[in-house]
Amino acid sequence: MRQFGNLIVNLLAIVVLGIGGGLGSAWYMVEAGSRLTTRSFGPWTTWIAAGRPDADPYTRAHTARNGLLPIASTLELSFYAKTDSDGGQLQSACDYAVTVEGLDGAWWDLAAFDRRGGVIPNGADRFTFSSDTAMREPDGRAVIVLARDARPGNWLPVGAGKVTLALTIQDAVLAAAVYAAGPIKPLPTIRKLGCR
Repeated sequence: MRQFGNLIVNLLAIVVLGIGGGLGSAWYMVEAGSRLTTRSFGPWTTWIAAGRPDADPYTRAHTARNGLLPIASTLELSFYAKTDSDGGQLQSACDYAVTVEGLDGAWWDLAAFDRRGGVIPNGADRFTFSSDTAMREPDGRAVIVLARDARPGNWLPVGAGKVTLALTIQDAVLAAAVYAAGPIKPLPTIRKLGCR
């Protein structure tokens, strides 16, 4: 009788571990992706099949779970960064400089969100900069500073907590290169300026 009880306990443990492991791996694949569904370029990551009719189930689930409505990835790509170019977590206690250069001819947009994907409320009602609105340096670069307190130039407020950057680029040549796993134009650098 004791052996039968041990068998039942072992079977239940296996079932619970199996379900937990399956749910955990599915959550990870939907949240973070894998080499089959995403590509990374420094701190930036993109879902390569987002917006495509032949997108894999994990990409579709990621898109639905996050409430995204991507344009076809043959025309536009969205890249996300949760770290700076040195690998440190983006957090509102620090100031960062995002330098956009080398994307001539492409339309781009940079926005900051909290880790839940929400817009960061701020008194300036400033939520994004694009290739149309960012002021340029004399050499053509756009430097956008992420900081809690106001800064001159392209200042993007970041509120409190951890930050996620979203970079949207409309460029068919770039989109084709990402999908084909080829080389691409350099994406913006994210440099930490200092922390409080």
